[in-house]
Amino acid sequence: MVVQPLPSRRSQPIWTLAVTAIAFFMVALDALVVVTALPAIQRDLHASLSMLEWTVNAFTLAFAAGIITAAAIGDRVGRRRVFALGLGLFTIASAACAIAPTAGLLIAARAVQGLGAAMVMPLSLTLLASAFPPERRGTIIGIWGGIGGLAVASGPLVGGAITQGLDWHWIFWVNVPIGVVATVLARYQLAESRGPATRLDLPAATLVSGGAVAIVWGLIRAGDVGWGSAQVVALLIAGVLLIAAFLAWERRAADPMLPLRLFGSRAFAAANVTGFLMAGSIFSAAFLMAQYFQFALGYSPLAAGLRLLPWTATPLLIAPIAGVLSDRIGARPVLALGMLLQSVGLVWIAGVAAAGAGYGGFVIPLIIAGVGISMALPVVPNAVLSAVHPTDMGKASGVNSTLQRFGAAFAIAIAAAVFAANGHLGTPVSFTAGFRPALAVVAGLSMLGALSALALNGRRAMPAVALPERVDATASVA
Repeated sequence: MVVQPLPSRRSQPIWTLAVTAIAFFMVALDALVVVTALPAIQRDLHASLSMLEWTVNAFTLAFAAGIITAAAIGDRVGRRRVFALGLGLFTIASAACAIAPTAGLLIAARAVQGLGAAMVMPLSLTLLASAFPPERRGTIIGIWGGIGGLAVASGPLVGGAITQGLDWHWIFWVNVPIGVVATVLARYQLAESRGPATRLDLPAATLVSGGAVAIVWGLIRAGDVGWGSAQVVALLIAGVLLIAAFLAWERRAADPMLPLRLFGSRAFAAANVTGFLMAGSIFSAAFLMAQYFQFALGYSPLAAGLRLLPWTATPLLIAPIAGVLSDRIGARPVLALGMLLQSVGLVWIAGVAAAGAGYGGFVIPLIIAGVGISMALPVVPNAVLSAVHPTDMGKASGVNSTLQRFGAAFAIAIAAAVFAANGHLGTPVSFTAGFRPALAVVAGLSMLGALSALALNGRRAMPAVALPERVDATASVA
């Protein structure tokens, strides 16, 4: 006998917000939580420097490779189903990371974690947007984005606290009970929905996944071996060619995985460019400032994380307010002002940075930058989804998540190159010499994001026409 869940329970939007926010927090946290635990992992597993790098990179590459394909599969077989499967896979991989006896097995488990994250991230946003009417979407995505932004920015702090208070295994174990609960709730409390009934385009999935891996891998390697190395050039060229082949294939496909007509919308294009620059500025600023507070100012990982709280904690408070504002006055002013404020805050920090500088001089610019990025975090995904028809939300979310991943890798590579050209890790003075121009470049990326936000439409975008969405709020438990 097939059990039919109660439609009223299934359709309660509060469950969708709760489950997708929990999932977003877990996935976003794991993007950076491992960074401060790397020294402990090295000592425990006797890992080489290359293996430590791959502990981070395996997650990033698998994540980037799977996002668009996972979104397309969700549209076809069920967004809730793929979302719950991704949560389960992420949870199992987290347990595998915690018990990994060697660095090689840890890297493999991190790659599986990345695949699970790729299934969760775009579909969490699509499920959330489908559960609320457009006039409330900015407010709700503001709450969701604030929780996720807090996770991204506080990853190094949480990793340092857990590693220092317990041990590095617990940065992965903590995901397991949360992931189990979230998976069960997703399976039984979320409404099922699907995109248009199209076939899965395997050639397109192969091309876009291969291109994403090549580009992100090339950007990662550029920070280690230089932009002019044969390896980096070959990876970037291969990635561009694969993405070009993917676009050419999609142009001729009867049922494209990524409808290219979406990029004909100025709002969709501008929101994605801004998202690329927003993610790049967040990740590269976190990368630089967490190290500056340790290497140049002498704080422990935990103490450094605590001193970054004026920047990292603001999304929880400001992002929901920004979501309400974007519902009332439109995305363009909120997003442009937010990126501008972050740029001002980062330039200020770069200007006052010095070896052994007092912490007091950083508080105000950290707050300004935190308020700025808190305004941008929820508005970018809402602007992307508002520019497309509901049936295209899964694909649009996948594009946005992929471009943000590209942006993070690109900005960190650029910041690392600028740092290496002006300073090094030898002394606090030499570190600061590289930190200041690198952070100034990151501020420039944020300023470019403010300019691109001005290209958004007015209060409400007109989405492209698409096929009707299939919603099954009372779907049977399979």
